[in-house]
Amino acid sequence: MAMLKSLIRRLFVGAEIVLDAVFGQANNPLASLGAFGWFFFWIAAASGIYLYIFFDTGITNAFASVEYMTHEQWYAAGVMRSLHRYASDGLVVVAFLHLLREFSLDRLRGRRFFAWVTGVPLLVFIYVCGISGYWLVWDKLAQYIAIATTEWLDVLPMFGEPIANNFLNSETLGDRFFTLMVFIHIFAPLFMLLLMWVHIQRHARGRVNPPRPLALGTAIALVLVSLVAPATSQGPADLDVVPATLQLDWYYLFAYPLFDHAGGGTMWLALLGGTLVLFILPWLPPQKPEPAAVVDLDNCNGCARCFEDCPFSAITMVPRSDGKSFEIEAVVNVANCMSCGICVGACPTSTPFRRATAIVPGIELPQHGIGALRQATLDRAAMFGDDARVMLYACEGSDCNGLESEGVKVITMPCVAMLPPAFIDFALSRKLADGVMLAGCAEGDCCHRLGDEWTRQRVAGERDPYLRNRVDRRRLSLSWERRQSARRRTLDDFRERLRGLPTTGDGDD
Repeated sequence: MAMLKSLIRRLFVGAEIVLDAVFGQANNPLASLGAFGWFFFWIAAASGIYLYIFFDTGITNAFASVEYMTHEQWYAAGVMRSLHRYASDGLVVVAFLHLLREFSLDRLRGRRFFAWVTGVPLLVFIYVCGISGYWLVWDKLAQYIAIATTEWLDVLPMFGEPIANNFLNSETLGDRFFTLMVFIHIFAPLFMLLLMWVHIQRHARGRVNPPRPLALGTAIALVLVSLVAPATSQGPADLDVVPATLQLDWYYLFAYPLFDHAGGGTMWLALLGGTLVLFILPWLPPQKPEPAAVVDLDNCNGCARCFEDCPFSAITMVPRSDGKSFEIEAVVNVANCMSCGICVGACPTSTPFRRATAIVPGIELPQHGIGALRQATLDRAAMFGDDARVMLYACEGSDCNGLESEGVKVITMPCVAMLPPAFIDFALSRKLADGVMLAGCAEGDCCHRLGDEWTRQRVAGERDPYLRNRVDRRRLSLSWERRQSARRRTLDDFRERLRGLPTTGDGDD
């Protein structure tokens, strides 16, 4: 399993590097696959509502109404039909890419299982919505899909009589059956929308919109494709004639040619077996989760910064339980906590400057204590040489250990946003280093969702806790590069810049 994940990850990294060069890291499409799923869904939903205005739900007039929209009103309903088709295809593509990428990054195990498990039925509903939509056109392709689907469903011993009998000839199929298909195609997306909402419930500030430049560019591209290659029908359905030649939409209908060769029973086994495997992947093999964050009420003043910054909705604020004068306190939901430490970086009591008492912040990761981080900073600073000393704080996933040298000391943590801004001040004001570099995941693609964004805002003084104004920003560098070679160049440039700066004086505590 690990080898498979590694192989897929290498393929994605290669594609991400190319797309970084084209779009820039902040607008890399592969970092917004989930958001693109929402984007395509809304386009398909909006265009579908427009099409329904002109659609005749009677089986005898369905094809004629679709032809009217395609040819007579090509400039509006015709474009909407094509948008509906291409957005639906786009939804399938990004859904599968999103699944593969999250699998390759191992973002499905431990406490992350919820988003994965709720995403599996979404795939089923995507296909229910798409395939039922093809029925409504009621052309030759719809005829083929209807017969093949009902024969496949008849394999299950749940119907009083074979539903495929409805398609024996033109006289056996009535409007009632067709109305059922319309009902499915309308209400399946509504239930799918509910599942999409559930899917992101453990994500605070879930990303449901891709970056604006990407969204605008994609919308323009969809409109252009709709004008250049409009979606068309394949001739009216005729149950008295077997269609000879068809053009399949391979995004939705790739399995249909297999029905004739493998049989309905085999296809049901493949579907159910594949779905079961997807459901149990988060526990193959089981993963022991990291200890969750813990709250120390003696140092918690109920400021709610940890609540505001948690990317996984793992913290709630409740009425005070210890009788102190503060109104509220933080409580950690262990089931949601991903042990990223971002809440620790948000806590105002996470300061290395404390001397009189032990360093115990209001919220902390048991395995990555702030006191231990302070000691690691002091220990690593004692190992420096004399030239352009850089203290590099990095997230564990950024692979920065190879950058360590006599002038560069690396300290890792689950997410770089775990580092309180006070540590930057501490390292520079105490002259423990000539410069500080923060290295995290690629911009807009944080493993813990919001770490890069919160770090930038804290350093820029846009989000509590702020980096104090007394800190010389020339001695601070942020690195979000995806490639190790690019990160090394940034580090080398930073050290060269430090060599040109005057020697720092003593700072205040």
